[in-house]
Amino acid sequence: MSDYRHPESLVTTQWASEHTSDPKVRLLEVDVDTSAYEKGHIQNAAGWNWQSQLQDNVRRDLLTKRQFEDLMSATGINRDTTVVLYGDNNNWFAAYALWQLKYFGHPEVKLINGGRKKWELEGRPFTAEVPQFRPTQYKASGPDEHVRARREQIFDVLKNKNAYLVDVRSPDEFSGKVIAPAGMTETAQRGGHIPGAISFPWSKAVNEDGTFKSYDELAKLLGAQGVRPDREAIAYCRIGERSSHTWFVLKYLLGYEKVRNYDGSWTEWGNLVDAPIEKGEAAKAGA
Repeated sequence: MSDYRHPESLVTTQWASEHTSDPKVRLLEVDVDTSAYEKGHIQNAAGWNWQSQLQDNVRRDLLTKRQFEDLMSATGINRDTTVVLYGDNNNWFAAYALWQLKYFGHPEVKLINGGRKKWELEGRPFTAEVPQFRPTQYKASGPDEHVRARREQIFDVLKNKNAYLVDVRSPDEFSGKVIAPAGMTETAQRGGHIPGAISFPWSKAVNEDGTFKSYDELAKLLGAQGVRPDREAIAYCRIGERSSHTWFVLKYLLGYEKVRNYDGSWTEWGNLVDAPIEKGEAAKAGA
């Protein structure tokens, strides 16, 4: 992992297994399947439910600063705790949680490279025992709006062409053939993509075992689609979790200086009155 621009943002499954009882480390599982944690998790790992704990339950928005502080406090996390995240689906919502931790300024946050999938493939043990933590009095900094994009910024990009828009959904979502993956209930009224967006499905960034591809592979893949570090990049998907994964790739593995996650994503854009939409497949690289 030393070829990445910020290799310290990842840990191996072996490192995680050696730090399950480290008081300075909090292992934290966040899954798409919110029942996975209860079935078994890494020893001493806490579990967060992305539906009930990582979103405001009234408004469609992130947690407030106070809500975030309460969650961190209840999980026994201090400002000097190293938070190590992992989850299913190649760390979809683990990356989403990491992005929120960075939004609220937590200093040390890392992903387990390969997440739950690699842990399982290696036959490492799970436990159903839920750990108990002494509550803290966590105080967040931020929020850091430099890592988040809002719809006003997307309109500005359409006007001024001053950032790359990276659509990380599936090709069928990008083209407008489908509005959302099968079975997803939070969706939009219209299908398609934001005009000028580059199609880079998030899954291109990972190997079969869930680990991230090498720096050279990632740089080549994104460069072939025209995404380069010469200007800001804004990633989006349906609700912001897949784009958090690509945001992590761009910011920490490739070292792009200016990267934002548009968490409103297609569920917001595809519902906006008078927001421009394009349909059709992505243009071929070099076309």
